[in-house]
Amino acid sequence: MMLSENMKAIRKSKGLSQQELAVKLNVVRQTISKWEQGDSLR
Repeated sequence: MMLSENMKAIRKSKGLSQQELAVKLNVVRQTISKWEQGDSLR
């Protein structure tokens, strides 16, 4: 499993939206979206 897939699965298992996770990590929601899509990991 790729990091992006793990991240999305863990976030969903915790019942967090991308926005909620972004707030916890002090990043913008678009960053979470990019991480989950693997866009910024290449």
